[in-house]
Amino acid sequence: MPIDVAATMTVSSTGPATALLQVAVAAPVTEQLTVLCDGEPLAVEEFAVGDARVHRVELREGTTTVAYTASVDLTGPPRPVTPADGAEALRPSRYCPSDQLEGYAATEFDRTRPRAELVATVAGWVHDRLSYVSGASRPVDTAVDTLLLGQGVCRDYAHLTVTLLRALEVPARLVAVYAPGLDPMDFHAVVEADVDGTWCVVDATRLAPTRSLVRIGAGRDAADTAFLTLLGGGVARFESMLVTATVDGDLPGLTTEPVPLP
Repeated sequence: MPIDVAATMTVSSTGPATALLQVAVAAPVTEQLTVLCDGEPLAVEEFAVGDARVHRVELREGTTTVAYTASVDLTGPPRPVTPADGAEALRPSRYCPSDQLEGYAATEFDRTRPRAELVATVAGWVHDRLSYVSGASRPVDTAVDTLLLGQGVCRDYAHLTVTLLRALEVPARLVAVYAPGLDPMDFHAVVEADVDGTWCVVDATRLAPTRSLVRIGAGRDAADTAFLTLLGGGVARFESMLVTATVDGDLPGLTTEPVPLP
């Protein structure tokens, strides 16, 4: 399935600072990343953090524009759950304090159900329990805050789904993706869970087809998958962003069952 994605963002800075970008897809067919400060190109360093590709840019005073484009073909094999990945995806994390919801999860769900069915049931429960409200949550909210508030955005849906699955001893992690069909278009957060040894995706928001998602990178929670991190004592400020993701042809239909993401 051929897919084209793009992201453009601007950052202003009153002095030297560092930007860490996490917008590149995991497996592009073709791609281009351009970073300009007031029209002059800036050097970009790429390195891996887990399965994500991170780009570091040393910013100068002025306005920096980041432009990324990529073409992707979703034909790769499913990703196996390694022992190390599975162990990490069971641990509580900053936004997913699964140890605080173990008793709650045990009373809400039957962990003896087949794994694919259990994962889908938890995602469906989160979908029914929460209301999608832009601006309702804070950047520091955990899954417990989201459960009590009853509303949030994609990262909040993903954090609560991950937390409940970990509380049920199902390895789960957050995945940042491009999501064709998402409206309004933005970077999107979904959940990968261990389904019989394979990482499979569910999206409790049900706002975009899971079969056309394009992987950026996975992490314990949103702290590991931020599209932009600015360092330098607050001299740099995020200004604007535009994200697009389009499929060549018709979008696949929505599905609630867990599906592998290449």
